[in-house]
Amino acid sequence: MQAKTTKTAAAPAVHTRQVGWWSLLKRDLYLSRHYYVLMAPFMLIFFMFTVIPVGISLGLSFFHFNMLELPRFVGWQNYSRLFLNDDVFLIALKNTLLFAVITGPISYIACFLFAWIINELSPKIRAVMTLVFYAPSISGNVFFIWLIIFSGDSYGYMNGFLMHLGVVLEPIQWLADEKYVLAIVIIVQLWLSLGTSFLAFIAGLQTIDRSLVEAGTVDGIKNRWQELWYITLPSMRPQLMFGAVMQITASFAVAEISIALAGFPSVNYAAHTVVTHLMDFGTIRFEMGYASAIATVLFALMLGTNVLTQKMLRKIGE
Repeated sequence: MQAKTTKTAAAPAVHTRQVGWWSLLKRDLYLSRHYYVLMAPFMLIFFMFTVIPVGISLGLSFFHFNMLELPRFVGWQNYSRLFLNDDVFLIALKNTLLFAVITGPISYIACFLFAWIINELSPKIRAVMTLVFYAPSISGNVFFIWLIIFSGDSYGYMNGFLMHLGVVLEPIQWLADEKYVLAIVIIVQLWLSLGTSFLAFIAGLQTIDRSLVEAGTVDGIKNRWQELWYITLPSMRPQLMFGAVMQITASFAVAEISIALAGFPSVNYAAHTVVTHLMDFGTIRFEMGYASAIATVLFALMLGTNVLTQKMLRKIGE
């Protein structure tokens, strides 16, 4: 009888908590209604053109769909074909992971180091240097200059330089030899990587409260490296996260540079990436179900890398 009384007495408490939570949510929505109204246009566009397409692509990856016939459910067949029967995809996956491992961390660290160094300059010199470093990423197809540098004839700058020094006796087919093409695309990608992340880091460094530095000096910070680890980086966590997302996305989504320099497809698929493989099946062969499976794998890779990066950034300053 006593247990029943206890159970009966606990029920209203649970109900009260539920009602309290719902009341707090409604109150918060009401108090922040202006913010939600201002966010509504962006959220509507984001939901319609990002969330819904991603959901459709995920569902379509379990179907065979060639845009001429009705979708036919095939279950995990697209994924089994992707990993067990598609040798070109495995090459593309290897190249993409290589791009991500090399260009992602290097470009991310380079963006921050250059931003950190430039931030110490006077305002006028800082503005000029920021423009110089950011210029390649806003110059459209400026990376086509690398076609001249690595041209396969003796008029190419690299071949002409090496032949002048006597290192080689005949021109090297840089963009037609699978030994060189992937390395060249990685170099060009690194050259273009000082973009939005670089500007975000510059902006973050400008907003650091100098009183924190003074307080850190009093608390025992002895050099610039300790100041960087315990004050600068923790104060820039939002910019660091934004830069990480941008660099991860760019490193996994390499396609335009590969196509422009190495062709589509590249020789022996040496510079083939997951995105170019997706373009092959999605825009040329119109195997939309299979292309959706490729897109889902790429999305999972990006999402997993972003989650891992967030966990690493939380350890900054500890």
